[in-house]
Amino acid sequence: MNAKGDLIARAITLGLGTPVFEVTPQGPPHEPLFRVTVRVGGEVLGQGGEGRSKRDAERMAAESALKALDDPAPARADDPQPQVTGRWPIYSVVLEAALETAAEFANDDATLDDVRAQAARLYRGLLTELGHGPEAEE
Repeated sequence: MNAKGDLIARAITLGLGTPVFEVTPQGPPHEPLFRVTVRVGGEVLGQGGEGRSKRDAERMAAESALKALDDPAPARADDPQPQVTGRWPIYSVVLEAALETAAEFANDDATLDDVRAQAARLYRGLLTELGHGPEAEE
């Protein structure tokens, strides 16, 4: 399992944007301790991670963030989009095609987040039509 890669793909698929891994090194150079916080859209996702290597700390933080996505908080009344619950499978070829299509048909003034959001809608729509979305698992 590549937790960091899975988290990045999942966040983009859900239209949340690209996760940012904030690394804070602590301790002496011969015995470092790394603490990692994952932010998506400026919000902390999960409990973070801690490890003797940056890679281990990022992996633990990504695993925590994936768990947080699997168990989302209740939707607020002022949320512009309903939260997606359940686990969406990641099919890299389909996701890549959705991203390419969204980029191809995006307006000239579209931001990267606009393209990502459209790609996520396309991806979810394709998976739902194929019966591979979370509601198909119920």
